[in-house]
Amino acid sequence: MAHNHKITIKDVAKAAGVSTQTVSRVLNNRHDVSPETRARVQEVIANLGYAPNVLARSLSRGRSNTLGVVGFGLGYYGSTSVLTGIEQKSNELGFSFILSLLDRFEMERVDEILRDLLSRQVEGIIWAVPGISQALRGLPKKLSDIPIPVVFLNKEKTNDDAIAAMDNRLGGHLATEHLLEQGYRRIGIITGPAEWWEAQQRELGWRETMLEAGLDDLDNLKVEGDWTAASGEVGLHSLIAKAPDVDAIFVSNDQMSLGVFQAARRIGMEVPNDLGIVGFDDIPEAAYFYPSLTTVRQNAKKLGAIAVEQMAKFIQAHQNNEDFKPDISWVKPSLVVRKSSIQES
Repeated sequence: MAHNHKITIKDVAKAAGVSTQTVSRVLNNRHDVSPETRARVQEVIANLGYAPNVLARSLSRGRSNTLGVVGFGLGYYGSTSVLTGIEQKSNELGFSFILSLLDRFEMERVDEILRDLLSRQVEGIIWAVPGISQALRGLPKKLSDIPIPVVFLNKEKTNDDAIAAMDNRLGGHLATEHLLEQGYRRIGIITGPAEWWEAQQRELGWRETMLEAGLDDLDNLKVEGDWTAASGEVGLHSLIAKAPDVDAIFVSNDQMSLGVFQAARRIGMEVPNDLGIVGFDDIPEAAYFYPSLTTVRQNAKKLGAIAVEQMAKFIQAHQNNEDFKPDISWVKPSLVVRKSSIQES
């Protein structure tokens, strides 16, 4: 007859013929248990289907093994990939995490999220919100008052922040340098929103590389987008109006590149002979654009994983009252060359 009896540590100890303390030592992977006893206890645990209450065990030690993650914009490819990296590395290191989404940049909403995470006894907070100027106003002081570690993703280094960041500036350099090497000279840029740190850094990489090549008139080669394909389409028309001789574009994400492709076809510009294009992200569909899209690959999963690794070190030092020197950990992007930037001879 079925029953609802929940298997306890006492049931395991009784079936294995050991004390509950010995079962606890096995569960905690302690070394002061003989191999024979460990094997017997593990066999009983498997046979009985015992599942220890991880949260209760953690809290009994004064730990929750839980991270708070504040995210934003899950419609963006980079954001979802970052969260995948956070989830995988958290599981690997024995953390669970609570995800809170910041859908508007109001301090009242930030306060609400932080209060909720602290009430759930998270051990640290990963601030996985893009480096948007509006979102960061007043935030450093607010987070500095929190009695647990905080790790930021993708923001400018200030004070003693712990940061994991994609080297977007390097990505802008790689894209622009590649187009220059292919013989393009009037290389425009469609940026992301001006308040985003990521967009600013990608533009900086483009601007510095163009200036180093002795090319100027850069303001007429720049238009702002909003990460959407529609803004890429509008962006190409705007660029051509300002600089009719533009012969290539660094588009600050792949989604906007799709709009550029559409606009180019409609006005009779052939990619890559009339217009070279390099995107940013390397979304799964990039290889299936026509022609296939040259793009900067950002390893966003690795970025999320590094944030968790930084947090684990930060938490350990925090709990041991040890000095921890927060720093910035960079993830380097790479260029994936396809057909949209290679002119046919």
